[in-house]
Amino acid sequence: MSLILFAFVVRVRDGLPLSASTDFEHNTELQERKQQLRTISKSLGRFPDRVTVKGCKLNIYFVSSEGVSYMSVCHSSLPVAKAFCFLEDLRWEFTACFDSAVISLAARPYPFLEFDNTIQKLKQQYNQTGGPALEVTLAEVQEELRIRPPQVISLDEVELTNGTANGHIEQSAASAGINQRLEPVTAPGILSLVLNIMCASLNVIRGVHLIENTFQDDSEATWKVAAFFIAFLCCSLQCHLYLFHSSLKKLKSFLLLAAIVLCNLHLLGVRNTWQLLFHVSVASLSTSLTLTRRLQHRTDDCGV
Repeated sequence: MSLILFAFVVRVRDGLPLSASTDFEHNTELQERKQQLRTISKSLGRFPDRVTVKGCKLNIYFVSSEGVSYMSVCHSSLPVAKAFCFLEDLRWEFTACFDSAVISLAARPYPFLEFDNTIQKLKQQYNQTGGPALEVTLAEVQEELRIRPPQVISLDEVELTNGTANGHIEQSAASAGINQRLEPVTAPGILSLVLNIMCASLNVIRGVHLIENTFQDDSEATWKVAAFFIAFLCCSLQCHLYLFHSSLKKLKSFLLLAAIVLCNLHLLGVRNTWQLLFHVSVASLSTSLTLTRRLQHRTDDCGV
């Protein structure tokens, strides 16, 4: 039985996958651990340089050194010292093949996929012989682990990290919104944008005309002027909300729709019923399309 099932090399600063082993086992827990491993790789700065993630039958181990993290999925029966010894051997092999400048300049996922051959040989060595060729290496790792034991984290903490990485926990725009892209704009979306811009233009034009009449006739139309300009602002914000990703999108969409409906109800008499229905219908269409436009899903494994 294979004790080391999967190995993964990733750049710490941005989680870029550098290389990985090709595995031929497809049990459910292994696929879950691989997904959790990739989740961890996107936020390695949150973790210390040596970590164990305890699972049911499979554990995750990783060490980070000189801007690169070496990660593995191993059977829980494999001694912790041997798992970290494997990662140390993996680190030595990788640094012998690729220098820090090449690693730093890598721009696409898996630029060193040929390193898979080395990973497979190393896995085979550990899986067949049960450990490294030199017992001195294992003894050194055991002593290092005794002095500085790895941090043990639970799968719940990994799920919390996953929520943070996917924006379920509120983050600053600088850290959370960089790679979040919405699905392409559809034809109904373009129509909605055009109609929203038309409504916004009508609102601001009618508002300016009403201001002129207000100043000339000294009538009490201040609230109607405010309603036109609030409706203009809401139409503009609806366009922005459709085009760009935002947290609390559902709440913001319904608040904007409610504001537009209330403004148009207040303008009853200045606008006829058909005009009010037109403005409310455009706002409703925009809200519906905004709520149904999803984030694009990105896959990082490239089939590995």
